Amino acid sequence: MRDDWTIGLVVPFATDKIPDEGRRMYPDVRFLARGVGVRSLTPIGYDGAWEGILPAAEHLAQQDVAAIMVIGTSLTFYRGFEAHERLLEQLRAATGLPVSTMSQAVVDGLNSFGARRIAVATAYADDVNQRLKAFLSAYGFEVLALEGFGLFGFGEPDKKSEADIVALGSRVCAKAPAAQALLISCGGLRTLDVANPLEERHRIPVVSSTQAAFWAALRLVGASGHVAGRGRLLQQPATAPVH
Repeated sequence: MRDDWTIGLVVPFATDKIPDEGRRMYPDVRFLARGVGVRSLTPIGYDGAWEGILPAAEHLAQQDVAAIMVIGTSLTFYRGFEAHERLLEQLRAATGLPVSTMSQAVVDGLNSFGARRIAVATAYADDVNQRLKAFLSAYGFEVLALEGFGLFGFGEPDKKSEADIVALGSRVCAKAPAAQALLISCGGLRTLDVANPLEERHRIPVVSSTQAAFWAALRLVGASGHVAGRGRLLQQPATAPVH
């Protein structure tokens, strides 16, 4: 990875804000963000933001970024597997850059462990949870247990404490003793410090949205994304092919 590269982020915020946890993970990496304004954690709340993803990516591509990551798990999976695949194709064609999404990043993270049977904890209510389950199933995962916080407001996941997230993750793991990994889905949940306690307790890897997305973003430009002491996903040293 060249040290003068910038990674572009399409973000769900109404402003061009870089997620705080991404800055904490990679304080020496330059990120440039463009917001699309998700209004709520519902399909209606995502629709306007979805339409803004491609223009935001095109704007970032004109800023000399080296790769683009679309932040927002539910924003990028809620229309289903085929729509997500078309979005990736459109982003690559429009920008000519390596691109990925937060939804693709969690899939890549789970695949990096060879996990097929998974437990899932989310911020979402039932409708979005069912869309996530269908999305994961289309990628070949078997969801053994899924539970969400039942949130609708865009800023509400940020109010959940690490203890809340660990408790939810532990509940779904207890429901799925055969799970090979735990997925924590929602970029609004603060999950940087929850992987270690959950992995120690349940002995399976944890893949969470924000950490997976920034890890995958670094790998788009040929870096490993390695971060010590933040869970098994970020401790993987090998680089991945540029998409």
